[in-house]
Amino acid sequence: MTAQSFMDLALRQAQNAEANGEVPIGCVVVQNGTVIAAAGNRTITDRDPTAHAEMLALREAASKLGRERLADCDLYVTLEPCTMCAGAISHARIRRLYYGALDPKGGAIDSGVRFFAQPTCHHVPEVYSAVGEAEAAALLRDFFKTRR
Repeated sequence: MTAQSFMDLALRQAQNAEANGEVPIGCVVVQNGTVIAAAGNRTITDRDPTAHAEMLALREAASKLGRERLADCDLYVTLEPCTMCAGAISHARIRRLYYGALDPKGGAIDSGVRFFAQPTCHHVPEVYSAVGEAEAAALLRDFFKTRR
């Protein structure tokens, strides 16, 4: 599968999250070309401010693999990760991060604090932005348009 194909799977997770009343953000973790974890946002459903798609997918991947280090895994997420998720991605030692839409307000990779550029960051994955950007941005834009 290609990076876009994996991002399409993350977009499906985002759509599922939206169907459950959540902000439509989705994530998949891939190891050796196989999806090992997938999640959409569940902050409202779980009443948990840390239940971002990335956090849930990282937890599932670590549980399935039986280890906290995911150095041979890639993470695909529909929106630029926030500071919390960037920290978790770094601590998990994710190999590559692919994200869709830029988040100028809450993002922490190419926006905001630029977490991976900080000298205190333990591990920096390869970062590929704008993968599936148009679809991810449209999903979020349409979601918030109906709420304003």
